[in-house]
Amino acid sequence: MKKFLTFTFLIFFLQLAVVAQQAQRPDPQPAPETKENFKLGVAGYTFHKFDLQTTLETLKRCDVHYLCIKDFHLPIESTDEEIAAFHAKCAEYGVKGYAVGPLYMRSKEDIDKYFEYAKRVGVNTIVGVPNYDLLPYVEEKVKEYGFFYAIHLHGPDIDIYQDADEVWEKTKDLDPRMGMCLDIGHDTRNGKDPVADLKKYHSRVFDIHLKDVTGTTKLGYSVEVGRGIINFPAFVKMMREVNYTGVISLEHERNMDNPFMGIAESIGYFRAMIVATR
Repeated sequence: MKKFLTFTFLIFFLQLAVVAQQAQRPDPQPAPETKENFKLGVAGYTFHKFDLQTTLETLKRCDVHYLCIKDFHLPIESTDEEIAAFHAKCAEYGVKGYAVGPLYMRSKEDIDKYFEYAKRVGVNTIVGVPNYDLLPYVEEKVKEYGFFYAIHLHGPDIDIYQDADEVWEKTKDLDPRMGMCLDIGHDTRNGKDPVADLKKYHSRVFDIHLKDVTGTTKLGYSVEVGRGIINFPAFVKMMREVNYTGVISLEHERNMDNPFMGIAESIGYFRAMIVATR
């Protein structure tokens, strides 16, 4: 009888242990980019029809922690108190503003204003689009402030800085902190290969805009990442090969009145590529 009771209790406790083990569901895995040298972010222009609150809520849902700040979320004329409040709000959602821009610079006054703005915001990278003739003055400011200056390329939509080749040609003899924001969608729409361009120009790539497009000409347009023609497995591998340590930020330019599903799809696809290419 004693052996029977001992055996019964043993079975009972084993069953409890099995039930308890089954009840311990695993925690969510960290974002795939956590183990990479690069970081995943979002370009503020993605939310140009939405306020900062909506932007931060979306980033939190997507587990994204880096934001390139646009001036419609933090105006150029912001006071120091307003800038501090902006950063505090971002911190509530686990988000860091890592750069400002794109900012279009058409005069020396613009350049002075925007460099001082970046200094007050507390970032060390400006994504900018200066007139060609202003590049020497931008270089002066880069040396004065110690900032990185990433020229945003725009493909065939505007007449200046259409692709990575052009930005390289315009900056290769200037201060090494002057380079590009490699917009892989616009680069592709100008007939270029962003994978090859990252390999060639990585020493001057200080920011990357993540997007996908449907074609290699101006007729191509933005789609959710993974639905276009860009070779993302190759691009992720190239970021590792060149040891890109900056941010690659989604700049979603589709269904901008209601972009949220496209944002989530694009971030999810890109993260899948990070895992699949390891």
